[in-house]
Amino acid sequence: MEHASNLQPRSKDQISSGWINGLIGVVIFSGSLPATRIAVQEFAPVFLTVARASIAGAVALCMLVLLKQTRPARHQLLPLCIVALGVVVGFPMLTALALQYVTSAHSIVFVGLLPLATAAFAVMRGGERPRPVFWLFSMLGSSLVVGFAVSQGLTASPVGDLLMLLAILVCGLGYAEGATLSRTLGGWQVICWALVLSLPVMLTLSWLSAPSSIAHISVPAWISLGYVSLFSMLIGFVFWYRGLVQGGIAAVGQLQLLQPFCGLALAATLLHEQVSFGMIAVTVAVILCVAGARKFSR
Repeated sequence: MEHASNLQPRSKDQISSGWINGLIGVVIFSGSLPATRIAVQEFAPVFLTVARASIAGAVALCMLVLLKQTRPARHQLLPLCIVALGVVVGFPMLTALALQYVTSAHSIVFVGLLPLATAAFAVMRGGERPRPVFWLFSMLGSSLVVGFAVSQGLTASPVGDLLMLLAILVCGLGYAEGATLSRTLGGWQVICWALVLSLPVMLTLSWLSAPSSIAHISVPAWISLGYVSLFSMLIGFVFWYRGLVQGGIAAVGQLQLLQPFCGLALAATLLHEQVSFGMIAVTVAVILCVAGARKFSR
């Protein structure tokens, strides 16, 4: 762990690059829950979790070998295991299980809490110390996202809610731990090594939990599996961890507040769904909160 006093000052260009990379990561992640919701209708949650990690892990292994990356040091193995448990296994598994009980719209309530969880772990694990006003903007932004989701009319499910809450906690820890480790190991290397460490177990579980027949699996389900494997599990993290390191974990983590609205924008563009004035108003308010959090993040 690096303490605040040991963190290197960031230039304006570096911070701007961090926010751009972070935003790209958020846009990629915004399709994760809807894609998981589609895939889990035809794949068992356990198989979906281990299959996506296996596919991403195989690609990550090829990248590390082809680019001749050195192995992590011994002291980096424990943080890599935390990253693997948080974002490779924990979050995908828990959300896949939760989405059997709740809709992807309901999950937005909890996604709105992810920036706060990430910021909290950034303080505990990353040594960051945001200014007090930062927390005000962060909590206000989370409240807006949660309030918007609740206003859409949600059906409560205690089991689904508990699973989503646990998913947010382990994901926030995985984000902060991975970003902290990225300062020395490199952003894309962290997620690749975390996937590779998980690969033997994930491949074994994939074989054990594979469906007896794939003849009934639809094209949308296969596409969704491909998306969560390559984009949600690997490509998105390349941009996300780079952004967290460049712009600050707590600050850039607030971009997650935009994830639900990026999903709505994608739905409006690709599926021609209607976007109400209320959605636009809340989106603008959330953007202002993200801007305020950025201003007072250090």
